[in-house]
Amino acid sequence: MIETIIAFLGASALLAFSPGPDNIYVLTQSVVNGRRSGIATTAGLISGCIVHTTLVAFGISALIAASPKLFLIIKITGAIYLFYLAFQVYKSDASVSLTDGAPKKDSMSLFKQGVLMNLLNPKVTIFFLAFFPGFLWDPNGNTVYQFYILGLLFMIQSFIIFSSIALLAGSISSYLRSNEQIGYIFKWLQIIVFIGIAIFILL
Repeated sequence: MIETIIAFLGASALLAFSPGPDNIYVLTQSVVNGRRSGIATTAGLISGCIVHTTLVAFGISALIAASPKLFLIIKITGAIYLFYLAFQVYKSDASVSLTDGAPKKDSMSLFKQGVLMNLLNPKVTIFFLAFFPGFLWDPNGNTVYQFYILGLLFMIQSFIIFSSIALLAGSISSYLRSNEQIGYIFKWLQIIVFIGIAIFILL
């Protein structure tokens, strides 16, 4: 159990640090509207994860209870999806762009927008569906409980990392603008992490 959770935290931390739509949005709002706004945005994005965790927890747990073979199919499908994500990152532009002209908003508006961004993004549920089942430490036990543990750890860790990005927004944005190679480094980091998780799930 401990080894599985450590592997889960390591993989999710690398993904949280790698520039994606969510953390770039947090960084942009922090630069434009201030650190408090970045943290409010983070809180909104993380709050939406509760719904995605619930959908995955009860949906997958029902399938596991119905048939262990279905669970195996889900894990294989999840691994294939992660390989697909790695390929999509490989094809994407390595540059990290920040939107300097982001509109100014108050913290509550940014919190609500963060929640909606997360809830209305079906890719989050699909990612949870591909990511979480591979880190269940006892598929024959209470899987709903295990999914919620993983979801809670994911949310706490992501909140800490995204909040750190918000607090260090000025320094991080300056570094991203001055270092042209950082985009390539993060791009390959994401590719390695996606492939690594996929292999871990298959094995």
